Amino acid sequence: MNRKTRETDVTVELDAAGGISTGDKVLDHLLTALFFYMGREAKVRASYDLRHHLWEDVGITLGEELRSKLPEKFARFGNAVMPMDDALVLVVVDISGRPYASVELSFEEGEESFEKALVREFLWGLARSLKATIHVKTLSGANAHHVIEAVFKGLGVALGKAIGESEKLESTKGLLEV
Repeated sequence: MNRKTRETDVTVELDAAGGISTGDKVLDHLLTALFFYMGREAKVRASYDLRHHLWEDVGITLGEELRSKLPEKFARFGNAVMPMDDALVLVVVDISGRPYASVELSFEEGEESFEKALVREFLWGLARSLKATIHVKTLSGANAHHVIEAVFKGLGVALGKAIGESEKLESTKGLLEV
């Protein structure tokens, strides 16, 4: 999947070798964790003007790629409670056709380049394009790096569950609008 604007040029391919190279070492690190815990290999390439645009557009492009690869019947729901050192984070995903992101990140110690605002932009971009509800809540944690990395690891686990095949359509309405 490719998204090209005046601000970014982003390509995300699931189940493809090639590694991750966005030009942002923190985002590369976090995406590596996300795909590892999702249980999927991925190739990600990007160029950008501002980090804000990069993180948002990578989220959007990933959501589009995930949506294009959904099986006809998929599990829909996924969740994880992810620890990392001092951090404990809850991540819940519902691929329901209703985009929403609730992002409650908290930590006491900042770390260079690990920013709440960028994580929020990534998650909102992903939620909009995947047409999913995503909830992230910090249960505990002091270090920004640990909290944010736990979010991406937890998101990988939750997405891995949600996009898995199901034997039935996971909706009492009989329809999922994704």
